[in-house]
Amino acid sequence: MRAVRIHEHGGFDVLSHEKIEVPLPKVGEVQIKVAWCALNHLDTWVRRGVPGHKFPLPITPGCDFSGHISQLGEGVEGLEVGQAVCVNPGFSCGECRHCQAGNESLCKGYGIYGETTDGGNAEFAVVNARNVLPVPGHIGLDVAAAFPLTYLTAWHMVVVRCRIKAGDRVLIHAAGSGVSVAATQIAKHFGAQVMVTAGSQPKLDLAAANGADFGVNYREGDWRKAAKEWVGGANFDIIVDHVGVDTLPSGVWLLAKGGRLVTCGVTSGAEMKLNLAPIFFKSLSILGSTMGDIQDFHEVAKLIWQGELCPVIDQKFAMTDLEKAHRHLGERKVFGKVLVRQFE
Repeated sequence: MRAVRIHEHGGFDVLSHEKIEVPLPKVGEVQIKVAWCALNHLDTWVRRGVPGHKFPLPITPGCDFSGHISQLGEGVEGLEVGQAVCVNPGFSCGECRHCQAGNESLCKGYGIYGETTDGGNAEFAVVNARNVLPVPGHIGLDVAAAFPLTYLTAWHMVVVRCRIKAGDRVLIHAAGSGVSVAATQIAKHFGAQVMVTAGSQPKLDLAAANGADFGVNYREGDWRKAAKEWVGGANFDIIVDHVGVDTLPSGVWLLAKGGRLVTCGVTSGAEMKLNLAPIFFKSLSILGSTMGDIQDFHEVAKLIWQGELCPVIDQKFAMTDLEKAHRHLGERKVFGKVLVRQFE
């Protein structure tokens, strides 16, 4: 089959288009004929490498993907060959105390397709049957590939970790990122008031169309001052931050008593000076979050199927142009998801 493989970390040229053996499903697994993949920043990290972290090279990248079941492994029940499906990108052992308690993301063996093992940038992919979710007929497989990683991550951050409720004041950074687009929609679904930051007016306009109540261009103004003015002397109940050093230290001062700051990444840097005084004076919580659990995945998928949440698709590429898709994502002009159509 045709597949994209990464043998060493580097630039766009390390995305090697090759022919490899078709993977076969083992007990409890299914083989999927891939239709669409969504590109995430995680895919670019797998390509570029992360200091101090080892990826299992060579690897087929692609964390988010959808398609049709092409083969069932032994013992798989409730699924059929030819069925349209999407994939929960995060997998776990299914047996440890965390998995048994429904906290799969805390499993010692937790991994992500396309990062920990081969993913969807190939004609066929093999995944655990419990990671497969049937896609209803009224949902396109492009949409089904666009939501899993980012909406699962955002749901776990906002709903599970921060326990959002109606009326909460929420600040979301980097409005155009996949996680932030999802977090904005989820926050509005629960009746929150949402402010976003972005680096351009076009992104702010798109963020407003995505449901944001207020937005600030951090390149042209003081987003901290604007945030204080917008909440009218009050502070934020929740801050969604995956930027890091450029935003997180200031965010702590913008939280109300009992406020929660949740982070799933640090694109601007992880090492920072942080004043602890407001954390204990105001009983604040700084929460880490990685992906989400199976129950989260099913809950957010249900809202996608019902049209309550809707992935925003920025641009589509062919798999033969995967390098262009990576380049486009790296230009930081994207609002929402970059999709890749599978090999034809």
